[in-house]
Amino acid sequence: MSDMLKNLKIGYALTGSFCTFEKSFEQAKILRDTGAELIPVMSENASSTDTRFGTAEENIKKFEEICGRKIISSIKNAEPIGPHNLTDLMIVAPCTSNTASKLANGITDTAVTMAVKSHLRSGKPVLLAICSNDSLMGSAKNIGELFNRKNYYFVPMRQDDCIKKPASLVAEFKLIPQAAEAALKGIQLRPIIY
Repeated sequence: MSDMLKNLKIGYALTGSFCTFEKSFEQAKILRDTGAELIPVMSENASSTDTRFGTAEENIKKFEEICGRKIISSIKNAEPIGPHNLTDLMIVAPCTSNTASKLANGITDTAVTMAVKSHLRSGKPVLLAICSNDSLMGSAKNIGELFNRKNYYFVPMRQDDCIKKPASLVAEFKLIPQAAEAALKGIQLRPIIY
């Protein structure tokens, strides 16, 4: 990894694919350790739901410790991201199909969708780490729509269980730093799906 991410302001957002939070936290630490400044954002569901993968309180505490600042978890607090030029790159990891569908259709009803919309106003890159059980079914058309949009990039993904979950895709979280550098250069890291 190069020094490209050093001193970069990265919005790092989590949506409700709770089973992938630990992988995401690991990558957030790596980005922080490269010298990037992380601005943590969580969707309202991600920041308020207790699951078998941890309580909301535990997840918020861990995320804030990694980033060294309080999370943004409301539309009101996410809106200034673009106008105040707070981010150079926005990463949504995990990005559920629900969030991807909202982004594809211009729906801004969560802290994360507002953070992305606000960030995009300056034409800066957004990196999505898709994690969903229906990525290759009902959500495929919305994800496909984002493939065709300027400034959207994807963390390469794979089918995590093509037998039991044939429509599921999960981002390769370990590729987030590499995909981030590529997105900053205007390049989609490939292969996108393998």
